[in-house]
Amino acid sequence: MELRHLRYFMAVAELGHMTRAAERLGIQQPPLSLQIKSLEKELGVTLFHRHPKGVALSDAGRLFEVEARQLLDDMAAMEQRMARVARGELGVLNVGFTSSAAAHAFTPEALRACRRAWPGIALSIREDHAAGITAAVEAGRLHCGLIRVPVSQPEGLTFELLLREPVLVALPVDHPLAARDTVVLSDLREEGFILVRQPGAPGLYANLLALCEAQGFRPRIAAEVERMVTSLNLVAAGAGIAVVPTSMRGLHPHAVVYLSLADGTPLDAPLTLVYRTADATGPAAHFLKIARDTARKAQKHSRRGRTS
Repeated sequence: MELRHLRYFMAVAELGHMTRAAERLGIQQPPLSLQIKSLEKELGVTLFHRHPKGVALSDAGRLFEVEARQLLDDMAAMEQRMARVARGELGVLNVGFTSSAAAHAFTPEALRACRRAWPGIALSIREDHAAGITAAVEAGRLHCGLIRVPVSQPEGLTFELLLREPVLVALPVDHPLAARDTVVLSDLREEGFILVRQPGAPGLYANLLALCEAQGFRPRIAAEVERMVTSLNLVAAGAGIAVVPTSMRGLHPHAVVYLSLADGTPLDAPLTLVYRTADATGPAAHFLKIARDTARKAQKHSRRGRTS
């Protein structure tokens, strides 16, 4: 049975007349009569009783009308849903982020904005390190990701800088330098650094190591971990120091002291959006716009804060 047969049947049932139904459908009356007879033959029942003034539904036709109306309503609803999917209003958006990107106020704000603007888009969230997120976006397991410094830039991916924020030196609360407001890198030459393990997220720490070497020393590595949150856990335990984005300042406030690097230290923590260049459509396109708008608002807020 074809969908057009259901539409033909419903037109005849509503108008009770073959000729008027054919006019509504934009076809000739004889072909319509043949289509209705073909439908009756396929179903093995008589759907209409013919009479000189038109047609009337048979008992079987009245039962079939209920089923046909439900099928057509379901089809119309499905077409509406597919139209919403085509416009990116419905679907699943797979987003990944690093633990440090998640700590930035931008990330929950962008996710909340997406939920408010597009309630039909279900968000599927995944946390990983920068290399894992980049690989998942490249493979199509994620639509996009929020990372800090790209660790690789495969062909076909776009890495869009959204924000930059200062970094802080995280020290155990009882560290001799903890009473200061700022430090310079040379103050840290004897310290044990806790770094995120390469190649998971070498970008920020590669820049840190290069700056230390430019200051005439190579940092001593006390530990390498997979997540920036883990590095702060170890700082809180007194296992060493770490350099982290400012947005992570709130972790372990009673066990960790966060100090600024002296002005002029060329080290910051970017927030980078990664996505497939040729696949920024549907829900992904909506999230990209929201991410950019949220970043612009954050930048304006930051500038107002510096000038006030």
